[in-house]
Amino acid sequence: MKPLGPIPPHFPAQGADLLIAGRPARAWAQEHGTPLFVYDAAVVRARVAQLRAALPPAMRLHYAVKANPFGPLLALLAGLVDGFDIASAGELALITAQGIDPARAGFAGPGKRDAEIAAAIAAGVTLHCESAREVERALALGEAVGRRPALAVRVNPDFDLRGSGMKMGGGARPFGVDAEQVPPLARRIVASGAEWRGFHIFAGSQALDAQAVIATQAATLDLALRLAHEAQVPLPALNLGGGFGIPYFPGDMPLDLDAVGAALAQRLAEHGPALHGTRLTVELGRYLVGEAGVYLARVVERKESRGEVFLVTDGGLHHQLAASGNFGTVVRRNYPLALANRMDAPADEVASVVGCLCTPLDRLADRAALPKGAEGDVVAVCCAGAYGATASPAAFLGHGPAVEILAENGLPSAG
Repeated sequence: MKPLGPIPPHFPAQGADLLIAGRPARAWAQEHGTPLFVYDAAVVRARVAQLRAALPPAMRLHYAVKANPFGPLLALLAGLVDGFDIASAGELALITAQGIDPARAGFAGPGKRDAEIAAAIAAGVTLHCESAREVERALALGEAVGRRPALAVRVNPDFDLRGSGMKMGGGARPFGVDAEQVPPLARRIVASGAEWRGFHIFAGSQALDAQAVIATQAATLDLALRLAHEAQVPLPALNLGGGFGIPYFPGDMPLDLDAVGAALAQRLAEHGPALHGTRLTVELGRYLVGEAGVYLARVVERKESRGEVFLVTDGGLHHQLAASGNFGTVVRRNYPLALANRMDAPADEVASVVGCLCTPLDRLADRAALPKGAEGDVVAVCCAGAYGATASPAAFLGHGPAVEILAENGLPSAG
């Protein structure tokens, strides 16, 4: 038997029912069908408020669109965060479709095509350049479109985020410019007449260890100030990246956000005048939306094979690749999962919850203790608000995408 991850407390049980945005999960499933993603707007608002309260007032908050680009969710976040981080011209189109000013966005990622760079410059997006070659391309394309480009340098630091689920810095990386190569590149940008926007330093993601986050933020501030001093250029802006994790698995504990905020405030005070005039940003994706989402699927068949029970659903890894353990996980562990219409029943059997795809990889829960399930039951996978619908192979085997809704006070806002 393998334990299940912790269900977030903002999705309580009421009798037999798991409640999402105040309504039973099975009511959402009946109204909209399954498979279905439900995102609770109140949870997103509460998380942003928690961050604003914990972090120093000077810190700006950006949303990383790659975590979840669902249109109504972007529209909600437009009124809550200070800016957006995008990674393609496609994501630029998604935010502009929601009426979001592109000048609020930063564009990071390797392999930017000329058309993407030109579109970003024309729209007033800040380009986080990943190489010296990209800087030269951006300068030439800015001249071609008749607009002064806004350029920052994404730095590949000589450290990573200890304990992070996905390391984005340190060592040899396709991301960013190696720190030792940054000063001459920063001088080149300033001398070119481009609008200089400082540095973007992102060391890793999905960290639950507050001390690791604190150490990385301190190292990031030190590195940025050192590089600006070596280059003899101002530091108008610094994106410190993110890395704040959420508890997915058994034994995971929430990040101590208050400790992170207090340490960052102390570090900013220590640097004092050196950061005067620097716009400081943290960039978060899953931490803002991950715990707000629930994926609902319906049990199509209860099946027994050689002594093991399988609950076969109409969903699967084509919508929830991460929950299946096939999105960067080395050792497969169970996400938070429940039979959403049997919350008051005892976990009296061991069963695996699988999807409808013809592959052994399609497993949403592996040998978990669950109430005895039956056809028609609703399976809820929590922590499904980030890296779900668009990070999964929805076209695989032709089953198609899941429905997505944003729940506002128990009412849906479909996109």
